[in-house]
Amino acid sequence: MSAEMGDISPEILEQTKAMKVLVVDDSRTLRRLLIRELNSVGITNIQEAGDGVEALQKIQAETFDLMLLDMEMPEMDGLETLKAVKSSPELRYLPIIVVSGSEHFERTIECIQVGAEDYLPKPFDPVLLRARVFSSLEKKRLRDVDRERIVQLQHEKELLNIEQMKTEKLMLNILPKPIAERLKKGESNISGSYPEVTILFSDLSGFTKMASNKTASELVKLLNDLFGRFDRRAEDLGLEKIKTIGDAYMAAGGLPIPRSDHAIIVADMALGMFEDLAAFNADNGIELEMRVGLNSGPVVAGVIGFTKFSYDLWGNTVNTASRMESTSLVGRVHMTPATAELVKDAFVIEERELIECKGLGQILTSFLNGRK
Repeated sequence: MSAEMGDISPEILEQTKAMKVLVVDDSRTLRRLLIRELNSVGITNIQEAGDGVEALQKIQAETFDLMLLDMEMPEMDGLETLKAVKSSPELRYLPIIVVSGSEHFERTIECIQVGAEDYLPKPFDPVLLRARVFSSLEKKRLRDVDRERIVQLQHEKELLNIEQMKTEKLMLNILPKPIAERLKKGESNISGSYPEVTILFSDLSGFTKMASNKTASELVKLLNDLFGRFDRRAEDLGLEKIKTIGDAYMAAGGLPIPRSDHAIIVADMALGMFEDLAAFNADNGIELEMRVGLNSGPVVAGVIGFTKFSYDLWGNTVNTASRMESTSLVGRVHMTPATAELVKDAFVIEERELIECKGLGQILTSFLNGRK
């Protein structure tokens, strides 16, 4: 170790071995002097450039930790080179020490204003050179640490946004969007009364027999296929899928956002589900059948559960819709007088005999046969 290096800590000397410096000067003699002084403090990874154009080519092709830049050069002087570097988003972080004679002091000040890290007067003092080089390298090291931290934080933020999007998507798959938005805002007791909605229940016939001949994965795949078709139809019509229970499917029109045509869209859904079932059977070589029941009236709806949220409906309207499904015939849409009254102008209605309905006694129900 030379005498000049005696006051430099071993840690800093170790760091300088990895430093890469570009010396830019049109005078080969001055470049040699600067390189010799840098070598004396352990900086050996050094490249040279004879003018600003060559310097820009080098820093665009390789990564450097510091540039020593002479002010007076042909073609492209130090100030022009500095402006080009600092105007580039990719290069602007490179620290630059301008080397200038006293007669160019005003231009040196302009270089500092443009973004130079420091300056070194000619003829340069070796002690001052070492001090300013190490100061600039340390500042760059700290900036690099900050930039890495910013990149890491940006990456973590992106991952957080992705997870948040996944969570929101999952929540929207479980809950209606207006309800999910209320939960996100911190509401914990979400419920509401809806005076006019239409409820749909469907149940597959022949499912149990089919299930006995299928593996668990095959059965889930088939149900997912069929219910996926129902889900897409419900979304297109503006219905809210409530839940599935085994091979039963429940949906509602008119909530959580009320709409006057709730019975009409649910009737379209019911008839369309038979189209979906026919296509499903054809695609899979299966002969499943289905019953559907509809009822219209008031319900109470809300979110229940703490660890697993569920949006559900309660009331006699729900119970009666379920009763319409269980007393329906295979391949038919069975509905109460309340629903029939709401859809009679748009659909063909077929009256049925009196049906005993729990809680209501005997009522004259109807079948929904299709659009008029």
